[in-house]
Amino acid sequence: MTGFVHETVSRSSRYAGPIFTVFTDQVTMSSGNTATRDVVQAKGAVGVVAIDDVGRVALICQYRHAVGGRLWELPAGLRDVAGEDLVVGAARELAEEADLRAGRWDLLIDLHTSPGFTDESIRIFLARELTPVPDADRHNRTDEEADIETAWFDLDEAVAMVFRGEITNAAAVGGVLATARARDEGWATLRPV
Repeated sequence: MTGFVHETVSRSSRYAGPIFTVFTDQVTMSSGNTATRDVVQAKGAVGVVAIDDVGRVALICQYRHAVGGRLWELPAGLRDVAGEDLVVGAARELAEEADLRAGRWDLLIDLHTSPGFTDESIRIFLARELTPVPDADRHNRTDEEADIETAWFDLDEAVAMVFRGEITNAAAVGGVLATARARDEGWATLRPV
């Protein structure tokens, strides 16, 4: 990709919180003008498509306040542990949110969640060779995670749920569709972690 190099002429901090920071930038445009752009700078995230040996995907359903409802999602979470390897973070999220461990990990896809206003990215892993986390070792869930519902769906049914509008979380849509494609290609498109 080539083209005009957009430069940030100035940046003003608008908000700084534990999960993201908001800036207002003045940016040069290819027209020669300068434009104002608000940017949400985020920590980034990891997500997991956990698929069992009969082709079922583990999805979680949890409340998301910003959309005012519960969404079917992948086990996922913020990259909020300093220095943590991404696949280690994905394994932690899988255990905390779905009570699962995986014996095999592959890199599935990378996504920018909404590049029109945020730099947030999510790396989605494929987890296989699944085993349950023993009851005594399970994470104590609080807040939105306290009433997480975990359910298993055949991968083709999960794809159908995407197209019926029942799965709308962007990471879940991307992860489910990428997994179906990878499966159909004999897992040849997977990347090592």
